[in-house]
Amino acid sequence: MENAIAVRDLVVDRGGRRVLHGLSTTVPAGAVTGLLGPSGSGKTTLMRAVVGVQRVAAGTVTVLGRPAGTAELRHRVGYLTQAPSVYADLTVRENARYFAALHGRGRAEADRAVADVGLAPAAGQLVGTLSGGQRSRASLACALVGEPELLVLDEPTVGQDPVLRADLWARFHALAAAGTTLLVSSHVMDEAARCDRLLLVRAGRIVADDTPDAVRAAAGVDDLDEAFLRLIRATERAASDADAEREVSS
Repeated sequence: MENAIAVRDLVVDRGGRRVLHGLSTTVPAGAVTGLLGPSGSGKTTLMRAVVGVQRVAAGTVTVLGRPAGTAELRHRVGYLTQAPSVYADLTVRENARYFAALHGRGRAEADRAVADVGLAPAAGQLVGTLSGGQRSRASLACALVGEPELLVLDEPTVGQDPVLRADLWARFHALAAAGTTLLVSSHVMDEAARCDRLLLVRAGRIVADDTPDAVRAAAGVDDLDEAFLRLIRATERAASDADAEREVSS
């Protein structure tokens, strides 16, 4: 399978406002694809559509060859939400073992997932006593424990110190090397260079869809932050010119 995700002409409205405007893209299998853009750009909405929990107005989302949200995908897709999705009154270990059991995995797999996110020293702590960054990693362990084919991670490194961020990205690339597909969102542009491929989103539209090197080349700069700004400005100028042309034609 060449692409793990295929999105075609996706339109999503939320709260009476259009959030995604006919968005189309693909996510290659076995790679780390970064979904980057400012807060409110539509990243989380797109991820919700990929995991099948977002109502869409138009378009299609295909995941691992099946329509998003199909029952058989439940054990093939792991999803980390921005808000911690673990039980505060259970320990880290108990949470991981509970989610492992849901996927037919044992205690050894659960304990390994906890260790993989750097929480082995805190495995016996109640999640409710953890810091925000630790809770996020506890949620990540629960997403990893089922060994999904596709991991959808919404801001997984928020609140982590630089060493832990580096460790998590190393883990993401190890998973990709083993065949897992990862879609990772962030609003921090310095994480863009860690991805194999980038989807840069602005106001519900894709500004760029390519490798980090190709994005730099298209913008004519070496800095990805500056490249993103230049691409946004170019897109806005093109939209403004198109509007002016339509006014003249009418």
